Amino acid sequence: MNEPAIFKLDEQFVSDIRNIIITARTTAIRSVDFERVKMYWKLGERIFIEEQKGQDRAEYGAYLLQNVALEIEKEFGSGFSVRQLERARRFYRTYPIATALRTQLNWYQYRLLIQISDNDKREYYELETANNNWTGRELERQINSGLYERLLLSNDKKSVLEVARKERQPESPTEIIKDPMVLEFLGLKPDAAYYEKDLERALITNLQAFLLELGNGFSFVARQKRILLEDDEFFADLVFYNRLLRCFVIIELKTHKITHEDIGQLQMYVNYYDRNEKAPDENPTIGILLCADKNDLLVKYTLPENNNTILASKYQLYLPTEKQLAEQLRIELQEFDQ
Repeated sequence: MNEPAIFKLDEQFVSDIRNIIITARTTAIRSVDFERVKMYWKLGERIFIEEQKGQDRAEYGAYLLQNVALEIEKEFGSGFSVRQLERARRFYRTYPIATALRTQLNWYQYRLLIQISDNDKREYYELETANNNWTGRELERQINSGLYERLLLSNDKKSVLEVARKERQPESPTEIIKDPMVLEFLGLKPDAAYYEKDLERALITNLQAFLLELGNGFSFVARQKRILLEDDEFFADLVFYNRLLRCFVIIELKTHKITHEDIGQLQMYVNYYDRNEKAPDENPTIGILLCADKNDLLVKYTLPENNNTILASKYQLYLPTEKQLAEQLRIELQEFDQ
């Protein structure tokens, strides 16, 4: 009796089967999510139209929502409370054109967006969520960390929106790299004594969150990259590549206020990468000093006037408040006007 033939499955075949299943599941989930978005939009539209019948009576809107919620909550549950119906109405008022709704966004994300009163700011987060496939939690984190306001500290509103709309590619490091960087996800206490190696270890452990904070187009290349100059060894803390800027990005970590020696060390790493690692068609390497504190004048006078490759970015281990971001923006605008 012949032994049954033993066949080895092709790995690419198995991978294709797996991808088909995962894609179908993802599409099904997104379809359900978007149906929920459309449902709340239609609820908001219907409530708004009904409210117009009693627009001459100020209390009619509140009466309408409270009573319809009492009726439908019995059958459909808390997802149709007065608060949810108020959100649906606000959703419709904010996005009155149904065809403008984005299939990539779910109800949780739209709930976050309709809380933003500034139209440009809301558009920015809507576009970036769609462009980068942010989850609801990632969008919430970006809003809470003041991503939009932090980009405005070193860019004008027009350029920030143009990049988000994909009307052009980023042309300078400041269009992507934020100052300050917010690293609250590390769980390090601002008043704790720690070393650069502790900060580096925490960043690597939370690499996905750090890439989100770094921004669009970053990919991880190396940690403690060894640079040998004759018999002297040096180690660059973190090396990334940015596909939008088409260049290497070297990050040096400093848990103290930066000195001119720190700037000189990073400049040496940047020069090394430009001369030994960079391809001819790539852009010059960017160096970022990620530090606990900085002196902008020190950076300015240590580097040449035409410098656009060495940046200093202060990190903070807590989420900023709106008041703090508004104050930073006010100071930046004052300095610009001077």
